[in-house]
Amino acid sequence: MSGNSKASHSKLTASVNPILRSGKPPVLFCDFDGTITLSDNIVAVMKHFNPEGWVPIVEDIIALRKSVRQGVGEMFELLPSSMKEEITSYILKTAGIRPGFQQLLDWCKTNGVEFFVTSGGIDFFVYPLLAPFGIPKDHIYCNGSDFSGERIRITWPHSCDEHCDNDCGMCKTAVIRRFPQDRYTRILIGDSVTDFAGAKLVDLVFSRSHLTERCVELGLPHIPFETFHDVVHHLEQGDWNS
Repeated sequence: MSGNSKASHSKLTASVNPILRSGKPPVLFCDFDGTITLSDNIVAVMKHFNPEGWVPIVEDIIALRKSVRQGVGEMFELLPSSMKEEITSYILKTAGIRPGFQQLLDWCKTNGVEFFVTSGGIDFFVYPLLAPFGIPKDHIYCNGSDFSGERIRITWPHSCDEHCDNDCGMCKTAVIRRFPQDRYTRILIGDSVTDFAGAKLVDLVFSRSHLTERCVELGLPHIPFETFHDVVHHLEQGDWNS
């Protein structure tokens, strides 16, 4: 953890209780790839199956020459629909779930806290990976898929609202805005570029990797974490009966 992150962590350890004692019910928005799972599954799939042309697309996304929606759609179009089961099987075998995830879900259930998965991933692997945890389907936001053609086509059931022009694909800020700031304490858990915009909207961020760096740059309230046990530890400091 960097010096800046340690300083932010120390400040927020002291201030998390007042944030959660605001009288507004908390709601958690949790990223999937690289957060719930131990790796970014889309990148892992591309590296493993290595379809020709995927690397320049990733480079264009990182350099902001292409939106996430455009880039992800183009990458999956490189793969034939006949590979659906092979890709799903590979992800289920390799993704790995971050330690403490079930404990976080248990904590949310015990304390009556709503938990939403906000994922830039695709339904055909997001749903199977999350199936053992019993999360209601209407609490899982992710992109869709169509295997009826020769190539995999990604669909976008949760695209950007009128307040977002980032062409996100699965727009996390649109989901967050359904829970107004004056009525809810909004908490985001994430790790990377698809969480940057959402981090600017919420009351508190639990961050990893690139998201921690971004929060430090922008001065956003955040607590770095490694496992969901860390997240539960800090959430337990809140007074949920006030």
